[in-house]
Amino acid sequence: MHARPSHPVPAGLLARVIPIAVAAALAAGAALAGAAPAAAEEGPDVTWGVRPAAYDGDDARQNYAYQADPGETIEDAIIVANHDTAPIELDVYAADGFTTAGGQLDVATRDARAVDIGKWLLPAADRIVVQPGEAVEVPFTLAVPANATPGDHAGAILTALTRPDEDEGLTVDRRLGIRIHLRVGGELAPALAIENLRVDYGGTLNPFGSGEATVAYTVRNAGNVRLSAAQAVTLTGPFGMLPVAATGVDPVPELLPGETWPVTVRVAGVVPAFGLTASVALDPSAPEGTERAPKRVEASATTAAVPWTLLVLVLLVAGGIALWIVLGRKRRAARAAAEEARVQEAVAAALRERDAQAEAEAEAPADASPEPAAVE
Repeated sequence: MHARPSHPVPAGLLARVIPIAVAAALAAGAALAGAAPAAAEEGPDVTWGVRPAAYDGDDARQNYAYQADPGETIEDAIIVANHDTAPIELDVYAADGFTTAGGQLDVATRDARAVDIGKWLLPAADRIVVQPGEAVEVPFTLAVPANATPGDHAGAILTALTRPDEDEGLTVDRRLGIRIHLRVGGELAPALAIENLRVDYGGTLNPFGSGEATVAYTVRNAGNVRLSAAQAVTLTGPFGMLPVAATGVDPVPELLPGETWPVTVRVAGVVPAFGLTASVALDPSAPEGTERAPKRVEASATTAAVPWTLLVLVLLVAGGIALWIVLGRKRRAARAAAEEARVQEAVAAALRERDAQAEAEAEAPADASPEPAAVE
């Protein structure tokens, strides 16, 4: 079964055509470049251009966007133009797409093992020669396997030029291509997932100040539709108190099915309230034409946020108060003991004085009897 390409979908669904310039270094005949994307800029040796072939008189397409059922075959073509003054010989091949660390769609190098569009697309010629000022149309066939996974797939058809760089002693591989978006018919299940969510609190030396929290997690496209998402991160204390919303959180770029995107958000102004909860919410966006809307995704994680400096200060103040109370009690006890000792000493002195007086009286001689009075 054969099918011509579908009509271009709205611009929001299409990635614009950009030159894909890849530098793959070969030193002493040994390949040093792997499957990672290379430089995304044109060099002085890029002297040709590519564009999709016209379809039904429409030559305004900027890339390829297809909808096909499993087992269906799509036939199309790419136009390669030589802007140089000498003939140019180019390789033609296909490669799978992936999202780079910068959030852009790129395609693997030719030595990477293809499992998707890079495997399903076959150009009519794998090497072409284009004369100066001329253009060549290269037909290709995109055969969707009968067991192809429903949903979105991405890749590109590429042209590559290999030239030695005598100054550097390397062989430079430059390529230009056009991206391909394919939606395979079947049940669509757009879904994002938040994985490995954790929150860490850095604390603060100011006992009455706030600190910085770090929220880290991974967003995974768990469905079969390419998705992007706006995201919001909020931190709260116990029972939702003292909320702080992160600002300037970048959206998740468009991810192909199965791809992941690491996220790290630092939030200042977080009060250490002993407990800290990080809440993450994703609002996914699907390409136009996706009937089933993706659901909002939420997740949360908690950690301790102990105000250690404040606790130390409180302990020092409490310790000082306790010490003052203990010392006060000791002083009062000492004064009471001293007073008791003084009273006891006074009593003892009084008793000694009394005893001494009694003893003195006992030892004194008896008084003489009085003489009788004279009688006249």
